[in-house]
Amino acid sequence: MKDYNCVVVLGPTAVGKTSIGVALAEKFNGEIISADSRQTYKKLDIGSGKDLDEYIVNGKQIPYHLIDIVELPAEYNVYNYQHDFYDAFNDVINRKKLPVIVGGTGMYLDAVIRGYELVELPENKILHQQLEETPLEILAKRLIELQPDLHTLCDLKEKNRVIKALEIIEAKKNGYETTASVRPEIKPLIIGTTLPRPILWDNIAIRLKERLEHGMLDEVLNIHNSGISWERLEKLGLEYRYCSFYLQKKISKLDLYEKLFIAIRQFAKRQETWFRMMEKKGVKILWLEPLTKKERIEQAIKIVENA
Repeated sequence: MKDYNCVVVLGPTAVGKTSIGVALAEKFNGEIISADSRQTYKKLDIGSGKDLDEYIVNGKQIPYHLIDIVELPAEYNVYNYQHDFYDAFNDVINRKKLPVIVGGTGMYLDAVIRGYELVELPENKILHQQLEETPLEILAKRLIELQPDLHTLCDLKEKNRVIKALEIIEAKKNGYETTASVRPEIKPLIIGTTLPRPILWDNIAIRLKERLEHGMLDEVLNIHNSGISWERLEKLGLEYRYCSFYLQKKISKLDLYEKLFIAIRQFAKRQETWFRMMEKKGVKILWLEPLTKKERIEQAIKIVENA
């Protein structure tokens, strides 16, 4: 790997990324750096699919980073992730290990692969209140005028993202510098994995059923009973949002499964759209053939061996 200093394994949900990443880490003296926005939170175990037992291979613990590092109700964002990623990356490299980045959170992956310049915002309550009181349509128009080259137009559909972008622009105007973290040299060999839609949908259905059977509802209820509001749980999305709806009796048990199944499928499509956007921006992704998990692991190992 003379041209690379890390491996990235990315793909949509329910395709077996962790198994591939762990196999590579075990084979090439590596350590996992997670790129999953919800696995950063403690207690979000079943719903976020941490599956920590997968990090044990032949009785050997494969080290992992950026999992279980934040306590709810704290908010963790791409700025926090980029900062923590750089620290973890440097730590792994300095110990002569291979960083193997595994996950499906597109913005987190893109932020470290393409090196977003991010700012830590100063508190500006007056500006924030003004933006909150302004309709989304006006804010979106203002953002397009100020920043025509957005990372994704999807940002314009979510008011909190538009507000954050405008706050960043204002902070930069007032002299605030980009993130103080020194960006390490990142030369990634990027491996992508996905599956044909019918197989992916089956995987999602099977995994969702297993999570419900293994106590996902109890997990969400216990988190709420520990003092975390329903609103905060709903903001975590997908499993935590719909389980919260059900536990508040907003939807039926049948709706819980059907609506969540549809939501996860839509999420998988958005992930694939994000990865295509990364490719259009110049990120080279080597996609594995959509074969069995074992065969995809073998493909990934050969790619690394030949790199």
